[in-house]
Amino acid sequence: MEMETFDTFSAANFRPQESLSIGAQLHRILRAAIIRGELVPGQAISEVEISRKFSTSRQPVREAFIKLGEERLIEVLPQRGTYIRKISVKEVLDARHLREIIEVSIVREVAEKKTPALLATLRSLVAEQRKVRHGDNQSYLLLDEEFHRALALHAGREYMWRVAESIKAQMNRVRFLTFDSATPMPQLTDEHAGIVDAIEAGDADLVATRMEQHLRALLQSLPLMAERYPEHFTAE
Repeated sequence: MEMETFDTFSAANFRPQESLSIGAQLHRILRAAIIRGELVPGQAISEVEISRKFSTSRQPVREAFIKLGEERLIEVLPQRGTYIRKISVKEVLDARHLREIIEVSIVREVAEKKTPALLATLRSLVAEQRKVRHGDNQSYLLLDEEFHRALALHAGREYMWRVAESIKAQMNRVRFLTFDSATPMPQLTDEHAGIVDAIEAGDADLVATRMEQHLRALLQSLPLMAERYPEHFTAE
């Protein structure tokens, strides 16, 4: 079964930003394209191709590739080329476990130091998530990221969030596939709302339990996605 892809990986609207290096911007664009499935596992990708596509030199592309390699999103096969890595089931499970440790710790702190402003922000994000149209996985993923990021920043755990962000690219590749099937968006949104309710109640144990349940949904959806798209996964 072939995975649905999204034809938005385009350089047409690429406008370099002064706040970020070209290499950092290309890394962000390519990373998102891999997560969204626009660059599919096993697909060849080259510095020459990307430099031409974005009308830039090969040096910033090389910088982006190095970061993507560190995140294990691409792999270099000697004398064969560079390819989008398959999704590693083992790495997804490891990343999920580490993310649970980080985020459960964060929400416990948030429950103890909640503010009306934070609750309003979280409720607003949940409301926006409910408005996302079926199939608009990209918009939902961005709102999902913002929800979890808001919790970390409120707890004063920006570094912990950066660590979590650096390890969950593989997780997000799976989660992007699950929104319409194994874990539909309405279910995820209800889970977010339940987390907010527990924070508002100031119940650290309840919010920790709900965050654990929220993040552990991937344990059920991962084998389903690996079975549905076997050509995109590897057990190692």
